[in-house]
Amino acid sequence: MTAYRWGKEVMEYAGIPNGPHKNPKKLRHGFGVLALNNGIPLNMVSKWMGHASEVTGIYAHALGEE
Repeated sequence: MTAYRWGKEVMEYAGIPNGPHKNPKKLRHGFGVLALNNGIPLNMVSKWMGHASEVTGIYAHALGEE
């Protein structure tokens, strides 16, 4: 519950507007995508997020021309 509250506080501080995208899980997903997009190796992002590398690989597929 503490991590959830911290996530909410970070989103408030960042000025993220209210909507379905404003939740800690989306913040975590955004972190993973941003890290991979900035050249952090998949195995490191996987370790930081506590995933098996196959799970973190989903974030790599989110990267595209958008």
